[in-house]
Amino acid sequence: MQGPWVLGALVSHQESFAGWGPQHVSQTLIQPFVNYNLGQGWYLTSVPVITANWEAGDDDKWTVPVGGGFGKLFKLGKLPINTQVQAFDNVEHPRRAADWQLRFQVQFLLPGFK
Repeated sequence: MQGPWVLGALVSHQESFAGWGPQHVSQTLIQPFVNYNLGQGWYLTSVPVITANWEAGDDDKWTVPVGGGFGKLFKLGKLPINTQVQAFDNVEHPRRAADWQLRFQVQFLLPGFK
């Protein structure tokens, strides 16, 4: 990729129909992502997972985290590995949900097959 910025979003919605399970499901997930690449494999990142449970009451519908962190891409032998740490304050969340989140992630980047 050209330039230091990587921006995008993943959006999905799940809706039950035709009698799936004992309860109706209607949930949305929005995952915006922003990375700023610093060089030598280091980067700043924010990838919050915003959710909405449309079946919940008005005060319990949304979880909206705000925050971010940093990561590093490196190789172990020939295997690329991506590591990152992010912290988020849940500025909006259901009454019985967590006030904050801490995410530590390790990804093994396997080569594609042609």
